[in-house]
Amino acid sequence: MKDNLTLIIVSVIIATILLIVGVICFIRRNKTRRIKKKLELLDIEKNKLESSPIIPELAKVESYLNNPKLKVMYNEWSARLQNIKDTQIPNLNNMLLETEYSLSQKDYKSTIYKLAKLEMEMYKVRTNSEFLFGEIKEITSSEERSREIITSFKVKFRNLHQKFNETKTEFGPIAEIVQKQFEVISKRFEDFETIMDNNEFTEVNDIVKVINDLLKHIEIVIEEVPSIVLLAYSVIPKRIAEIEEIYNRMVKSGYPLDYLNVEYNIDEANKKIGDIIVRTKNLDLEDSLFELKVLLDYFDSLFGDFENEKIARATYTDNNSTFKNKLAKVNSVVDDIFTQLEDIKSIYNLSNDDIEVLKQINKELKELNANYKLLLEHTINNNAFAYSKLLKELDGLGLQLAKIEDRLDNSLDAIGSMRDDEVRARQQLEEIKSILKEAKLKMRDYNLPHIPQSYFVELKEAMSAIREIVKELDKKPITISVLNTRVDTARDLVLKLYRKTEELLKIAMFAEVALVYSNRYRSSYEGLSNKLNLSEQLFLKGEYQKSLELTISLLNKIEPSVYEKLIYMSNSNSLR
Repeated sequence: MKDNLTLIIVSVIIATILLIVGVICFIRRNKTRRIKKKLELLDIEKNKLESSPIIPELAKVESYLNNPKLKVMYNEWSARLQNIKDTQIPNLNNMLLETEYSLSQKDYKSTIYKLAKLEMEMYKVRTNSEFLFGEIKEITSSEERSREIITSFKVKFRNLHQKFNETKTEFGPIAEIVQKQFEVISKRFEDFETIMDNNEFTEVNDIVKVINDLLKHIEIVIEEVPSIVLLAYSVIPKRIAEIEEIYNRMVKSGYPLDYLNVEYNIDEANKKIGDIIVRTKNLDLEDSLFELKVLLDYFDSLFGDFENEKIARATYTDNNSTFKNKLAKVNSVVDDIFTQLEDIKSIYNLSNDDIEVLKQINKELKELNANYKLLLEHTINNNAFAYSKLLKELDGLGLQLAKIEDRLDNSLDAIGSMRDDEVRARQQLEEIKSILKEAKLKMRDYNLPHIPQSYFVELKEAMSAIREIVKELDKKPITISVLNTRVDTARDLVLKLYRKTEELLKIAMFAEVALVYSNRYRSSYEGLSNKLNLSEQLFLKGEYQKSLELTISLLNKIEPSVYEKLIYMSNSNSLR
């Protein structure tokens, strides 16, 4: 049993070792295969470098060696090519062999190091070759490429020249200068042909660039010069003449236009136009068209300013007349108030706040008059202030006047209300006296046997309240709030007395009718006479309500529906 276990352990160890060895061999085999693949690719790339098209391309340059500059370049290119062929590529071969040898020796560390150096050197040689080929190709292909570009330039040149000839009249005095510029461009085309004939390919790019810049410039000239000539020689000068005519006419008519600086701006505009014309003759068009359009916009805007000034003047004249009339009315009202202020204070008990408001209104009105006077002085001797500004100032004064008017109206309403309250109080006093008199007459006409003491108390209070009204009206100054209180109190007391008079008479009359009606049953019912005598005594003492209640209670026992009948009889007596 022990031997079997030992055998199993040994077998497992051997299997593990074999497995590890197998894995290591597999990894090395894969690594070797990947490195070999890279080496094969690098060898292919090296072979491509050996067969580079540099040599055939350089051979093309040999036909142009009559150019000294090109000959120097050719010699330099040949030396660089020889270095690549004789030194750099052989060095790549050696590095490839060394790397392959290290790989064959299973020296992976050295192999990877040499492989990295080989890749870097391969990149360096490839870059040198590509750069050299590009330099040579630039010369060998320059003739064909440059002729294609110049051909397209010539087409553009002919189109621009044709457009110029068709619109030549629009160029005015600049036409001859533009024509000379076309001749300069034409000369550059001739220079290009001379360069190509002399195989001076190193100069080709420069002449192509010059022609390109000249064509771009002449294209801008063809596009902008007609507009510049039109604006600088015709449109703006005419606009300036119109502006000057309108400006002078308005100034003579009294319009203050100094704030527009028209004369100064016209001088500056003429200087700017002169400068633009000089620059245009040199075909220096930078910002010229933009500057002319700015000038045109400015002079066009002046027409709007002139029109606005005319409208502002008319509006100012109308508003000034309206404001003047309103101000005169307010001045008149305020003058009247302050002329009568002592009388008003002696008649009415104005508060300190009311008087202070009036004084503040008067102060603000004086300031407003002073400001308006100053505005009129500016208007009469006006050289600098635009009517639009004067109108704005007048509108501001109008707002101030409106606020003063509102506050003045409130004060006048308060004073007017005091006068109305006084008149109303006197009218109500007469009405209250009339009601009191009517109440007294009613009481006197009925001639009651007895009038309760409480009635005389209320009569006294009502008469006292009336006397308080008279006393308040006789005061100087009158305190309206106190007067109104006195009137309200007297009216309430008199109306209360009047209602009490009616109620008292109504009850007394009803009680009397009930007593008269009950006399018919005195002898018919035992004990009734004594009770009715008691009711009569209450009546004579002035206790009319108690007398009525007692009589009604006695009659209801005899005649249940007597109450309605008595009411009818009482109303009939009242009507009589």
